[in-house]
Formats: sequence, C-alpha cells, structure tokens
Amino acid sequence: MRRIGITTTVPSEVIWASGAVPVDLNNIFITSRRRENFIRLAERDGYPRNVCSWIKGMYGVLAVTPEIDTVVAVTQGDCSNTHALMETLQLRGIRTIPFAFPYNRDPQALRSEIGALAGALGTTIEAAEDMRSELEPVRRQIDRLDRLTWEENRVSGGENHTWLVSSSDCNGDYRQFSRELRAFIGEASGRPPFMETIRLGFIGVPPILDDLYDVVETYGARFVFNEVQRQFSMPDRNGGLVEQYRAYTYPYDVFHRLEYITGEIARRGIHGVVHYVQSFCHRHIEDLVIRKKINLPMLTIEGENPGPVDERTKIRIEAFIEMLAGGIGGDGNPFMTGTGQKER
Repeated sequence: MRRIGITTTVPSEVIWASGAVPVDLNNIFITSRRRENFIRLAERDGYPRNVCSWIKGMYGVLAVTPEIDTVVAVTQGDCSNTHALMETLQLRGIRTIPFAFPYNRDPQALRSEIGALAGALGTTIEAAEDMRSELEPVRRQIDRLDRLTWEENRVSGGENHTWLVSSSDCNGDYRQFSRELRAFIGEASGRPPFMETIRLGFIGVPPILDDLYDVVETYGARFVFNEVQRQFSMPDRNGGLVEQYRAYTYPYDVFHRLEYITGEIARRGIHGVVHYVQSFCHRHIEDLVIRKKINLPMLTIEGENPGPVDERTKIRIEAFIEMLAGGIGGDGNPFMTGTGQKER
C-alpha cells in the first residue's frame, strides 16, 4: 500500500480511507539506528543547528526514503518550523499537503480542513467516518492499556508511552497493531501491581531522551500519565470525526490543554508533574502559563538531541523525587501544593 508521511497526528482516518497507510515520521526517526545521521544530513543540506532535532530528523528520514513521496504537514497547531520543512521537501520533489487545526476549534473550519485533506487524497469525509468506526476497537484497547497504567498499576510509564505514540499511525497496520496490543494487555493484566508510591504526570511533547522513564523508575517513582501521547490515541471520541479532532487538545491553545491536564491529575492521583520541553521549540514559552495553572510541584526538563538523560538532569530528577517523597503523607497525597511551586 502507498505510504504517506505525517509530521504529527492528523485525521489518519482520511489516509486509511484513501487506501494509503499513514507513517508518523517522528516515530521512524526516533527509533532508527541512523537517527544521528538524519540530523547530520539535514544540517549538511543547510538546516541550521538551532532548529528542532525532530524537524531535522523528519527531513533526514524523507531524504533516504524515496517510497514516501507525499507528506501531510500540519501548518497550524504544531511546530512553527513546519512551513519551512514543507518548502525544503518540495525542493526534493516530495508532494506536501497542508493541514491546519483552527486555533479557535471552530467546527466548520475543521470540517473544511478535513474535507480538503480528503479531496487531496481522493476520498471523502463519509469514507473517513467509516474508517473511524473500523479503528474504534483498537482505540478501546488503548483505553484499557491506559487504565492498566494508572488504575491497576500493571503497565509502566515507558510502556504506556511507547504504545500511545505508536497509536498515531498504528505502526502502519492497525490490524496487526491490534493483535500485538491485545497480547500485551493479556500479559500485563496478569502482572503483580507496581509498588512505587510516587505518581508522576508527564506533560509536553514526547521526549527525545531515550531513558527518561527508566531513570524516573530508578529513583522510585513512576509516570501514570502521558499527556500528549494519550491525546494521540484519541481518548475523547464522542460525536463524529470533526468532534473527535476538536476534542484532541494538542494542536489548540494551552488553556484547552490545561483543562484536560488538571482533570487527569486529579483523576490519577498525581503527586508531581514533569514538563518536558524541546530545545528551540516555541512551546517552551508555554511553561510560563503552565506553572501558574498547575497546582502541584513541577520540574521542567529540556532535551535537544536523541540520547540518554544527561547527568545534570538525572540529579535534578532525583532531587525532585526526593522532595516529593518527603512531602507525601500517609494518605498518599503531597503536603506541598500551591500555584507556582518551584522546582528543585
């Protein structure tokens, strides 16, 4: 089947309905043994060093993957560098199809964007709605996986992250993805519960750091919430296709995201929040807003290139978890709360 690249989560139902397969370029980049080469290739072709590594990585992937000759690029609601990425891809003869999430979440504007994407790919919104029903069993399985993470404590934060980010394109085969996920859920359901008492929430874009989840667990804590990754799996699916992607929080304003984040913090019994920001990303600025609105201790960490967590960041994570451990009472709730909590 024809493979169509995507720069972030888009209405993949439209791509599937067109008879093609969505390929999340971020996932290809970050899991490849050649990922450093992708970045160097982009820089060799003229990308500045102070451009997000995810953008350079996607460019590098496409430069060496000629079978992906079409890319759906999100021009509003994601990285501000995507416009320039599209232009450099066009120089390489790659077709780019823009898709914009309307900032104000206007349903008519969003329906128009989905319709334009369907038209560009030779399908219809109605066919995409049918595909949405086809994907529903997979998404219900992901709901179950997430409950196993925070409610039953049988799935680690890293496992949760991996499955959720993969849901953006279901690894190119949603039927096989469903079979593998079902088998994993069956295995995880029989595990003894994890015993970590410190429950963390991860907010922000998925990390470029390989071992962040392992490092956190080394210090006796566990992520029970992955914000953006969970959004990739479409947790709110009430209504049709348009309403599903209006409820998808990531591409819209930070206050819309915060409504979802604060609700999940309360529901999952989270003690502290780690906010991950990517170097050279405009979303870094949102940390200013998030710190004033989240009423829990928060640690902000930054990553630039793929690789392990550096020693300085490990020390900061360890100190943050020790602080939380010192403030958790017998009821499992932290004593320290308050808007604008400073990180250690």
